Amino acid sequence: MERVEVAGVNADPGRLLVVSDLHRAGAREQARRGFDDRVPAPGIARFLARSFRRYVWLADPMAHNHRLGQILGRERDVTRVVANGDFSLDTAFVGVSDDAALESASEALGELRAIHGGAVRGVIGDHDLGKKSLVGGMGGPRWRSLERCESELGLPRLWHDDFPGWRWVGITSTLAAWPVFRAEGADGELARWDRAHREHLDAIDALFSEAASSGRRVILFCHDPTALPFLARMEGVRRALPGLGVTVIGHLHTPLVLRLGGWLAGAPRVSWAGHTVRRYTSALREARCWRDFRVVLCPSPSGIQLLKDGGYLVAPWPPRGGELALERRMLG
Repeated sequence: MERVEVAGVNADPGRLLVVSDLHRAGAREQARRGFDDRVPAPGIARFLARSFRRYVWLADPMAHNHRLGQILGRERDVTRVVANGDFSLDTAFVGVSDDAALESASEALGELRAIHGGAVRGVIGDHDLGKKSLVGGMGGPRWRSLERCESELGLPRLWHDDFPGWRWVGITSTLAAWPVFRAEGADGELARWDRAHREHLDAIDALFSEAASSGRRVILFCHDPTALPFLARMEGVRRALPGLGVTVIGHLHTPLVLRLGGWLAGAPRVSWAGHTVRRYTSALREARCWRDFRVVLCPSPSGIQLLKDGGYLVAPWPPRGGELALERRMLG
């Protein structure tokens, strides 16, 4: 069975800082400028992807390393930090199994830990494990990336912290939602991922069930909301849902995408338009359950090109009045 990290902590008054999708580009990833254009793909697909990145998503994804320093400079009095996944730019599309991506992720986590030390909790994101390129179908999740996240970056695949009346749970969304990503995995690794997926869900279910039995409310940290329908099928999770405090997600980068996800919830799955569309529509088909999980998005520090809406979340901890009051702060 999968190992679960447990930390007993007290509830001294303080503040929680949540950051997500830092996408650090260290020196070796910086040397791969234009990495998207080097992926083999038809001309029209490359043109559309380039236009989307330039005008909608991020014109220069390597220009935002300074954002984390801005946040840490502004938020000096926090006592707990959760970094909700995606620490590197993943320019080789295989996560931190790539040495350059590992270097980037180590820098981002090192900057956080240099100031906040053991108060930092980290969640594994999809880019930390590997994610196929937007066009061209290059890369995908790699088991070595999961191993390195745990052994070299200090990111457990599953953790929980217990407080009076509360339990924080951090999961690995790609592992929980593995059937959605399985077609992108490496053939020789699939059985290992399949087994880890089942063990991950069982361990998450046990943590939620224990929380419900002990009267603790859960705060869930989950990078990609694609995992939430898989959790909703688990008996222990369903028992705890009525008292769930909030689910903090990342992955979507901007509140605009979260709103679009709400509008498109229940849309049919599209399997003929490539892996990216298949993955997104698979998530949207069951997105109605996001409401049950009380989803709150932590935006990326860079936001998106179209809106310039980068930011992060802060909240008093322990919660005041029985609810976690997360406040989104903009970087501009």
